[in-house]
Amino acid sequence: MWQIDVTYRNELDQTFVRLLDKVKVLNADRPLPNIVLQNIKEAFLVEWTYHSNSIEGNTLSLRETQMVLQEGITIKGKSLREHFEAKNHETAIHKLYTLVDENYILNAKDILELHGLVLRSIEDEYAGRLRNAGVRISGANFVPPNASKVSEYLDSLITYVNTNPQGLNPIELATVFHHKFVWIHPFFDGNGRTIRLVMNLLLMRSGFPPAIILTNDRLKYYSALNLANNGNYAKLMLLMSQAAERTLNIYLSAIPGSDKDYQVISDIVKEPEVPYGQEYVSLLARQGKIDAHKEGRNWFTTKEAVLEYMEDKKK
Repeated sequence: MWQIDVTYRNELDQTFVRLLDKVKVLNADRPLPNIVLQNIKEAFLVEWTYHSNSIEGNTLSLRETQMVLQEGITIKGKSLREHFEAKNHETAIHKLYTLVDENYILNAKDILELHGLVLRSIEDEYAGRLRNAGVRISGANFVPPNASKVSEYLDSLITYVNTNPQGLNPIELATVFHHKFVWIHPFFDGNGRTIRLVMNLLLMRSGFPPAIILTNDRLKYYSALNLANNGNYAKLMLLMSQAAERTLNIYLSAIPGSDKDYQVISDIVKEPEVPYGQEYVSLLARQGKIDAHKEGRNWFTTKEAVLEYMEDKKK
């Protein structure tokens, strides 16, 4: 029941190859200098927490999240729950890092423990426990399965991930797990935060940095999940690839001696060698056809990425 249609590869194979090549480059340069690695991990911890919580409705800003996590400040006008959501997510990330290993095998115990950390002191009655009643998801085009099936479906999905019968690459496998987990909806609350943690556990065991889905992409994210419910994974695969590429680019740019110079597209198209306009280069970025990533609402790429695309077109 977990097998998927992989026709999206016609559009995304080049993107997958580019990302997997980047992981090889990153792994070849590991370990990064400690000060560089620590700086990136601290920044990602704040970003990951902010975006994942914001997608679920938490109103702490990025700066407020940073203040709560790194400075221990209580933000006036924000609820106690929102503060717990930030601290709990930080704790869950720290736990996740202890699990990351190239030989890691996914299991229900770790998923339940991460969920327990996400909901600690918020809904202790349900933290780390599968739901025992039906739920409905506002805005979704499906109804999650009966609670009596949840444990069986979750175990079956974990087996699918660990055996990988379709030979999916790490991005595909993490994306399929992400979608199917959302469909099972095994918890009363905290499903989204938990699945974005576990998705990254699967990516990180394969050498990827954590992929952070931006809150600006919230509507696109939910729309892509709904399309996947109908068997169309193209949009969700692209969104996950873009999230992975962004953090990969940040890591690769931090390698000592790196010559990667990512700039906002409006500046790239001013280069005399670039014959394309901003709208076209932005379209290539959104479609995953060039090396690019998103920061806020702006897309960043390199002149070299656009020139490589031009060469490929000629071939």
